[in-house]
Amino acid sequence: MQGFTLTYDDYDPAAEALREALTSTGNGYFCTRGTAEWEDMGSVHYPGTYAHGGYNRETSLFGGSPVLNEDLVNLPNWLVLKLRIGGEAAVRFGSVELLDYRHSYDIRFALVRRDLRFRDRAGRVTTLISRRFVSMAHSHQAGIEWTLIPENWSGHVEIVTALDGRVANRMVARYRELEGRHLDPVSPRTFGHDIIALKVQTRQSNIYVAEAARTRVFLGGRAADVERDLYQMEDYIQQILTFDVEEGEPARLEKMVSLFTSRDNAITEPLTAAGRHVLRYPRFDEALDEHQSAWTELWEGCDIQLPREPRAQLLLRLHVAHVLQVCSRHTARHDAGVPARGLNGEAYRGHVFWDEMYVYPFLNLRLPEITRALLLYRYRRLTEARAAACEAGYRGAMFPWQSGSDGTEETQQVHLNPLSGQWDPDLSHNQRHVNAAIFYNVWRYYQATDDLEFLRDYGAELLLEIARFWASIAHFNPGRQRYEIHGVMGPDEFHERYPGAEEAGLRNNAYTNVMVAWISATVPEVLKLLPASRAAMLRRILEVTDEELRVWEDMSRRMYVPFHDGVISQFEGYADLEELDWDHYRATYPNIQRLDRILKAEGRDPNAFKVSKQADAVMLFFLFGHGDLQMIFKRLGYAYDRDLARRTIEYYDRRTSHGSTLSFVTFAGVLAGLDPPSSWDRFMVALESDVNDVQGGTTKEGIHMGVMSGTLDLLQRSYVGSSIDDEGVLHLQPRLLDRLDGVGLCMRFRGNSLRLSVKGDELTVLVQAEGFRGPLRVCISGDLRELTPGRAYVFQVPGQASSAHPRPSGDGR
Repeated sequence: MQGFTLTYDDYDPAAEALREALTSTGNGYFCTRGTAEWEDMGSVHYPGTYAHGGYNRETSLFGGSPVLNEDLVNLPNWLVLKLRIGGEAAVRFGSVELLDYRHSYDIRFALVRRDLRFRDRAGRVTTLISRRFVSMAHSHQAGIEWTLIPENWSGHVEIVTALDGRVANRMVARYRELEGRHLDPVSPRTFGHDIIALKVQTRQSNIYVAEAARTRVFLGGRAADVERDLYQMEDYIQQILTFDVEEGEPARLEKMVSLFTSRDNAITEPLTAAGRHVLRYPRFDEALDEHQSAWTELWEGCDIQLPREPRAQLLLRLHVAHVLQVCSRHTARHDAGVPARGLNGEAYRGHVFWDEMYVYPFLNLRLPEITRALLLYRYRRLTEARAAACEAGYRGAMFPWQSGSDGTEETQQVHLNPLSGQWDPDLSHNQRHVNAAIFYNVWRYYQATDDLEFLRDYGAELLLEIARFWASIAHFNPGRQRYEIHGVMGPDEFHERYPGAEEAGLRNNAYTNVMVAWISATVPEVLKLLPASRAAMLRRILEVTDEELRVWEDMSRRMYVPFHDGVISQFEGYADLEELDWDHYRATYPNIQRLDRILKAEGRDPNAFKVSKQADAVMLFFLFGHGDLQMIFKRLGYAYDRDLARRTIEYYDRRTSHGSTLSFVTFAGVLAGLDPPSSWDRFMVALESDVNDVQGGTTKEGIHMGVMSGTLDLLQRSYVGSSIDDEGVLHLQPRLLDRLDGVGLCMRFRGNSLRLSVKGDELTVLVQAEGFRGPLRVCISGDLRELTPGRAYVFQVPGQASSAHPRPSGDGR
């Protein structure tokens, strides 16, 4: 990686699937993998296009029983461009001799480019340059440009341009035994001589998807009148463009594409919309300029400068680009959640998990309107969450561990262990802590934005119903005089039940119980923030009684938290589990991140051992600062000090396999103030995890949204030390100053635009005058200041004599 570019200087079939994921192009509405246009789906290449909300359910027969799964559908392949020279077969990587090759990705503009120079079997040498983007300026637009240079020949060429609906979901090997066909053909169509279009329909959800493509050839800088032959089937349409080229004279081809679905706004139907829009699209260069301008505006608020750490800076920028390709202002116009693996792969079937908890902190302080829209995805599914709680015998709202189209539980019933080849029961739907994550996300969004309108109209209802669920799943133990929660799983995921137990779930997962205590204490504050009339109406509609408020208050003071050996127990009974021989497993297996699969393949039960997939109890120290946790535990009547945090973190660090890359983010965050060098090491592992595919083949199935956005949050929250308290004060506490020297980033806090920079032992906060919404209070190492617009304030960083003084807005940037 150099500058803003990720570059591959060779063609490596074994790495191509990973590269296709990392060089995906998207705009927050749809995203397309970085597959070469001339390659078909197969064992090496996987062209895939995915759009928010494009789900479909299919039933598979498994072991004689029907199994229902919902997938984010691979949409028709709009990339197809194939080159034929002199009547020969289409050029592919495997059919020519590559003389030079470069596959590059411009991070600034999510622009994928391939430069290849090849010799065909007839000895003809040709240069082909391909550039491609999915427009950030216009949500339905994409474009491809080819430049073709015949170096030692002149002659006849044919270009096949097509839209291919003969696709299926076949990316993830462990899903291939299940049904992967999701599209039925509707019709192909043409819109004039140079526009082809295709319409398909999802088989169960009945979503219509239409694509249209306008392909033109330019010779000598002018549009060429080329011969066109049309071929079409129900689910495929192509044109063959035939023309002559001259030795050394570049020929240029443009393919401008539009994509619409029947879920879009302001259309009569998608096929007409696709054809109409592509007819109006400008030429490639003009469309690319608009696309680049839109990205430039995004980078002004989202860029992260880390000049002392160039590798980290480049990876952070790559992560920014991928997050914005899934969550952009275009996303805000649609009913969309955050798929855990983005929009460029089929892992986790495109479902929405709790990973959004790692995504929103970055967006909250830059593009909060996107967070707002994504939170509405949960609000719109509140009815389904209420129904799920009722069916399970609870009150309030019980959101699913995996969510898709309508908010029903999409967690699969069985899961393939690739080491043993066995299908095991999947009990992860018992991770009810997703409810706590949604509550946390809504509250943190409000703290960052002061968006009382959202809290009034949507958020408060969500929070009340989530709190009600926890009160109904908890029960009071008279012997302990404490509230307990049984039958759930924590974030760890290796522990689904007690060893040898028939009943699924665990008792008193500490992370869950402490989160519930915090939720129970926060709900009354939510009601106080609302206008009196709205609070009264919500209480009346939801039938929130004084007794229910009393129970929440009681739970905030009497939730049970298990401890053992001076640390917080991950769950009750954890202390009774066996210790694992970590040295043996590290020596025996090259990668032990997924110890659950290894143990099961050996015939052993992961539930029996003190081993965690990822941070569980440690999550508490990641989500809350020392002061917040001290307050929560004091309210519960438990002793809490910094040493409890240190002991607990160190204890589980020795017993965690980090089978989820989210775990590296979490441990990097909690170690920032305890062991900065170790924290930075974990930060770098998290940064490298997708680009180097540290899990051995998972990134090719889709980037990890939580990890990519989590690394961005680590820099702003754990290293720059930003946090927001209940009084609306922005706190900053920079750490690792040797790494942060020269760091620069922007934030939007409660409508105010700030630029933060660190130089030596000084932190500068520049307040933009435009759009200022006071008051703006910032606190650094106990030094609380109210800042005014148009000024740059320079603070001595914590650990030095704390002071602040204003400078004119041009200084200290």
